[in-house]
Amino acid sequence: MSTGKTIAFFPEAAYGPALNSVGIAQECRELGHEPVFLTDPPMAEVFEDHGFETYEVNMADPSLTAEEKSKYWDDFINKHIPNFDKEPYDQLDNYITECWDAIVETATWAQQDLPDVLEEVDPDLICVDNVILFPAIKQYGVPWVRIVSCSENEIPDPNIPPYLSGCRADDVESHHEFERRYDELIAPVHDDFNDFLREHGEEPYPHGLFFETSPYLNLIKYPERLRWDRWNELDPDRFQYLNGCIRDEDETYEVPPIGDEDDPLVYLSYGSLGAGDTDLMKRLLEFFGSQPYRFLVNVGEYIEEYDESQIPENVEIDSWFPQQSVISQADIVIHHGGNNTFNECLYYGKPAIIMPYVWDGQDNATRLDETNHGIKLHRSDWTPEEFAEALESCLTDEEIQANVAETSADMQEHSGTEKAARLLDDVLEDHANV
Repeated sequence: MSTGKTIAFFPEAAYGPALNSVGIAQECRELGHEPVFLTDPPMAEVFEDHGFETYEVNMADPSLTAEEKSKYWDDFINKHIPNFDKEPYDQLDNYITECWDAIVETATWAQQDLPDVLEEVDPDLICVDNVILFPAIKQYGVPWVRIVSCSENEIPDPNIPPYLSGCRADDVESHHEFERRYDELIAPVHDDFNDFLREHGEEPYPHGLFFETSPYLNLIKYPERLRWDRWNELDPDRFQYLNGCIRDEDETYEVPPIGDEDDPLVYLSYGSLGAGDTDLMKRLLEFFGSQPYRFLVNVGEYIEEYDESQIPENVEIDSWFPQQSVISQADIVIHHGGNNTFNECLYYGKPAIIMPYVWDGQDNATRLDETNHGIKLHRSDWTPEEFAEALESCLTDEEIQANVAETSADMQEHSGTEKAARLLDDVLEDHANV
């Protein structure tokens, strides 16, 4: 075992990838290494609260105030709420292309800080959890590892649905239709990205590609029992599945006295983007009040938008819940398809209703549904009868219950975070004298 090495983690500035990297970093620390985090300034507190040293890498104009950055994302969310109701194909010319444009911009800003930050940190290994290449990472001169926190099809293959498409595995015609439209619409943004790569000494990428796989190691968070059948199998020497990579969480949650204590418990979380659609959330609350269940509802930072008269007696809302503790106690989970929640539900053996609105949530929802681990439901185009039937099916469908139980047992057999740390340690050992 290689000990005492500095491992720099650089996750996307979002809670899912951030907390995923925290779990791996905690295990690396147990092995005697020194994990540190490179982070966009607003996310630094997440890592510092877990006892890690942070180094700031601005991923937006540093002259903007925190309030201006917050307003930018609030406006972005509000602008796209109508697009959240669209199918992935119909999001290509709005949300998806605009997101890629914003992601490329974050890479150009980060590249300004990264060379100096890396010189200061002097890492022995760099782990990147993102969807885009940062040339400074690749060029620093030490091994770098790619972590895939999003859906497995982020690494493409001709036999599986295109990333972000939400297509079923057997709907090959839709695969091709999505790819053709994606390539057409993403071309201007991708051209800008390739100009950025050339400017920083990298060869341009094939059309539509924004990140490459690492020649050293690629860690895929996705659960193995739900993986797609690839035409080109991934080389296990370079690609390893972490089967969820669930971190340890000390916080516990005691369910308050809501409704009948014998009623099944349902947890809903739509993530920070979804919580911004308060009209939809209020519609859900009204529906929940008519159902024979207890509900815990995460409304995010919008809790002031709700008054007591809108909260049924069988519902508890809050701006945050210790999610793993809640999921472990729930009978059903309703969520947007974010990869952390997707994996946590499967890890704890909980059937889910995924109501996706953007990005890899679309892929996760379809995969959950077609492998009978839960149900995919449109986020807003549903009737009370359809929603009630979905809840009942999650509780009583024997195939769904058997599948989530089997997948849970498989995921809990070995720790994904421990496996990741051991693999990173192997990379350090293999390249100690290179």
